[in-house]
Amino acid sequence: MSIPWGDIATYTTVGAGLVISIAAWRVAARSADEAKRSADSAEDVARIERERWHADQTPVFTATLESEEGDRAKLDLQLVGPLSLQCLDRIELAIVSSDDLQRTAQLAGSRPQEDLDAQVWGPYRFAAGADGVDANGQSVRPFNLKVGRGRPLTLERTRPPHWQEGTDREQRWAEQFAGKPVRLLARCHKDGVDPWIIPIDVEMPAPLH
Repeated sequence: MSIPWGDIATYTTVGAGLVISIAAWRVAARSADEAKRSADSAEDVARIERERWHADQTPVFTATLESEEGDRAKLDLQLVGPLSLQCLDRIELAIVSSDDLQRTAQLAGSRPQEDLDAQVWGPYRFAAGADGVDANGQSVRPFNLKVGRGRPLTLERTRPPHWQEGTDREQRWAEQFAGKPVRLLARCHKDGVDPWIIPIDVEMPAPLH
């Protein structure tokens, strides 16, 4: 029997070509994987740097009650840092509950959720008719602020909810929030970056004796 050397040579050539193709595919796949890992690594580094910058630039506020007269008080809000932040393009400021109670309409005998949400649960709210205050005294018109500058705001004493009863309702309401801070929540915006959400506690001044 004659040996088909020509066929063997052809098969050998095809086999060698297949091996080379597989090797080339593996090299290409490895290169693609390495390129993807490199891109992912660069993206991770960039994300970490953005997060670090965002954390380093977190706005720092001070807030104090400067004076109280009757049922009104002056609040001085200052953006004190960091210096590299320079400014905030938009600050959305709201007064939130001074305690940690969750008030929901699911409780038996509770008021509708709209009534509960409309009430400021704390000693002060934003005074009506000033600074673009909303109907409930919970927020003011958004404003911008440069680092090192402040914004004066007018507050007024809160009143007990209209559904509370009893001749001592005013006293009970005052006692409920005696010594508790005015709690602010500032949502701070700067073009091109994610917003910061900053809680600010305004401590009540000690009573004069």
